[in-house]
Amino acid sequence: MKLGLYMATQWREGADLGPELANLVEQTRVAKASGLASLMVGQHFLSSPLQMFQAMPLLARLAAEAGGMRLGPGLLLLPLLNPVVVAEETATLDWLTGGNAIIGLGLGYRKEEFDSIGVPFRERVPRFVEGVEVIRKLWRDDVVEHRGRFHTVSGVRASLKPKRADGPPIWMAGDVEAAVKRAAKLADAWMPSPMVTEDEVRRLGALFRATRAEAGLPPAAEFPVIRECHVGSSGNALDEVREPLSFKYEAYASWSGDSGFVPADGIRGDFDKFARSRFIIGSESEVVDQIGRYGDRTGTDHMLLRVQWPGLGQKTTLRTLERLGRVVEKLR
Repeated sequence: MKLGLYMATQWREGADLGPELANLVEQTRVAKASGLASLMVGQHFLSSPLQMFQAMPLLARLAAEAGGMRLGPGLLLLPLLNPVVVAEETATLDWLTGGNAIIGLGLGYRKEEFDSIGVPFRERVPRFVEGVEVIRKLWRDDVVEHRGRFHTVSGVRASLKPKRADGPPIWMAGDVEAAVKRAAKLADAWMPSPMVTEDEVRRLGALFRATRAEAGLPPAAEFPVIRECHVGSSGNALDEVREPLSFKYEAYASWSGDSGFVPADGIRGDFDKFARSRFIIGSESEVVDQIGRYGDRTGTDHMLLRVQWPGLGQKTTLRTLERLGRVVEKLR
């Protein structure tokens, strides 16, 4: 099992962001020293009630500290972005990381993001599929020819190709069957969000593998998953982070609206039950056991752990990263 850091890049409204970049740099150094294998950050636009750094410029800054770690956005909201820009920025990141870039892609689910950027929400799936095709052509072909519904790229060359042959692995998110089947056919891996329960990770992971086999594609090389994680000192570790973690999911519930992306009733009802079926929280020994069982039950072999939420201090975050170093040792 590989462990990585899914870095928190959101803060409450009014929080002073002055010291936060330095905090993220420090987290990257500690994560690397602790033996974490990867680092990813998310993307949203118009993220109130949270402030949020954008993924690609932040990753370019952190690449200098993360030498040897795999690095990438997890995930970019591709229907809202121009795939030519995504392809060339990711190729640049691949060179900055010595060929260790990853790119996570997702549809997006917040209608206000689509409305504000001027992309019809109903077009998100065909834009996503075509965008992936354009990205792969730019990474692969010497001269690109593409005339699609949304994009025309004709007789041109990419400014640069990635360092890694054929480009970084593309991991796709999506927590429903249609998205998992799409990922099986278009991506190198499916990456479920922290909202997906362990049972659903197991079921949808099997669907991903079966869909690839039916399409004549080889098995995916990795099965990454994003989980919330806190390695506590003693007692009930959830109590140590309950307020910032529940605040984060209350914000998600307010974003989700009628989309059903976040089960608001579960968050606002029995939060302990909601967390227990999704998150990795406990003492060092408990976290070792939870991760081991999780891998055995689901087939996951790369777990990206988010260890900070709006309102959780840097000292607590660094302690968890240091404890995860000991977890990594025990999982070997």
